[in-house]
Amino acid sequence: MKIQWYPGHMTKAKRMMVEDIKLIDLVIELVDARIPYSSRNPDIDKLAQGKSRVILLNKSDLCDDRKSDEWIDYFQSKGFLVVKLDSRNKSNMKNIKTIIAKACEEKKAKDRKKGIINRPVRAMVVGIPNVGKSTFINSFAGKSCAKTGNKPGVTKGKQWIKLNKDVELLDTPGILWPKFDDEMVGTNLAYIGSINDQIINMTELALELIEFLQTRYPGRLAERYGENIDSSEAPQIIGEIAKVRGCLKKGGEIDYDKAVSILFDDFRSGKIGKITIETPADISTQGDN
Repeated sequence: MKIQWYPGHMTKAKRMMVEDIKLIDLVIELVDARIPYSSRNPDIDKLAQGKSRVILLNKSDLCDDRKSDEWIDYFQSKGFLVVKLDSRNKSNMKNIKTIIAKACEEKKAKDRKKGIINRPVRAMVVGIPNVGKSTFINSFAGKSCAKTGNKPGVTKGKQWIKLNKDVELLDTPGILWPKFDDEMVGTNLAYIGSINDQIINMTELALELIEFLQTRYPGRLAERYGENIDSSEAPQIIGEIAKVRGCLKKGGEIDYDKAVSILFDDFRSGKIGKITIETPADISTQGDN
């Protein structure tokens, strides 16, 4: 299943970020903890060269803790500071303050040598669409100052947010990159909702998701939708979900589209369980960045 999505506003957003990076001390990159590799825009590494870097494994409440630990080891081996995060949980924010301070120790020391004292750290918050940047900023700030939503493209322009005398954040729109060289990256992004569902054949995507879950997480679909699922093939499973959830059109015809929508709502919200789609071992066979 070949998926590509790069709407025009992303080109404008990238140009804006190239200009703004000159003002920045630290780049805070949010990735989705379910697909930490696929949800990293490779352009960010080029953009952020020479800057302090932090990676936040967001939505960690939706994925395997053990596999998240593997990703932490992976990113730390690449020289990043890394934190697991559920951006909706404000109790996580103390760790973020600590990691920002650690990331900027060298910059602060250089400022002191130049006689610059108490200049706030300027951090750019970056990531792909629907990865939770605005939710993170609102939790970190302790107030609603960035627009949030459960679909890609909510943040359209940049926004400076002064958190306190020590840190200023620049919120940026979620951007993808012009072409996914690996087809699996596009599929993984579609699974979590970082690509507009309206441009995708969601039934075909659902069949791929079902096959993945049956292979990597056997029994999870049966736990959610009933034991009949385990003995069925992927197309029949959609029909079983429709029956269990009462997805019927007039005349009793099965509403497959509604069943597919329920499957993705349940998967993306964690109702099928904590699931990590890719591991460092998966990407080592593809050739990582």
